[in-house]
Amino acid sequence: MADDAKAPGNRRERRAAAKSSSQPIAPPTKTPNIKMAHPDRSGPKGKTLLDLYDEKKDLLSQGQPFDPKHLDGAVRDEGGNILTAGLGSPDDEPIGVFGQAVFWSVCLAMFHFTMDVLTFNQYRQEIVWGPIWKRTFTVLPVLWLLVYLTRIARQVFFLGVAVAAGCYTIHVGNNFAYYAVMKQAPPLGTLWVWSVIEMQLPYAAASVVPVVAYLYFNGYAVF
Repeated sequence: MADDAKAPGNRRERRAAAKSSSQPIAPPTKTPNIKMAHPDRSGPKGKTLLDLYDEKKDLLSQGQPFDPKHLDGAVRDEGGNILTAGLGSPDDEPIGVFGQAVFWSVCLAMFHFTMDVLTFNQYRQEIVWGPIWKRTFTVLPVLWLLVYLTRIARQVFFLGVAVAAGCYTIHVGNNFAYYAVMKQAPPLGTLWVWSVIEMQLPYAAASVVPVVAYLYFNGYAVF
C-alpha cells in the first residue's frame, strides 16, 4: 500500500519524490514548523551547584572527608606529603643557605648592572661596557658574602641597612657631581633594594618613613 511506503528522508529524496509524483514542492514559509512552547519555570528538578556547594561546605566544617592527620595545618602535596620548602628557616630550604646566597647575589648583580647602565644613560654619557662589566663581576662576590652572612640575620639589621642606604643614595644624588653619582648610585641602590626584599612587610614599610622624612626635611628632590 501507498501508506506503507517509506517516506522520503533528506532533501534530495523529497525532491525526487515530488518530481516523480508531479507535485510541486511546497515553498518555504515564514513561520517555522516547530512546536512553540514556554520554558519550564517551575524550578530545578535536581540538586543545583549551590546545593552541592552547601553540602561540601558542611562536610569541610565537620573535618570531613579529610583524614584527621591532615588537620595539623601543614601544607601537603597530592600524596599527603608535607611540603616544607619556603616555610621554615633558610637551613630547611632544598638549596641551603649557600644556594640561596648564589641565587640572590646573581639577581642583585644583574640589578646592579642595570642600574649602572641607567645611570650612564641618565647623564647622556656614552655607555662604556668594559668598566660596567668589571664593576658587576667585582660586586658579585661581595654581594654573595653579604647575603650569605646575613641570610638569617635579624630584621632590625636590614632595617638599618635600608634606611642608611636609602638616605645616602638621596644625599649622593642631590649633592655630588654626575661622575660620583654614576660610581655610587648603582651599588647603593642595589643594597637598598636588597635590604627591603629581605625584610618582612612591617619592617619594609617602616624603613620608608625615615627615608621620606630625610628627603622632605632636607629639601631634596627625587628627580
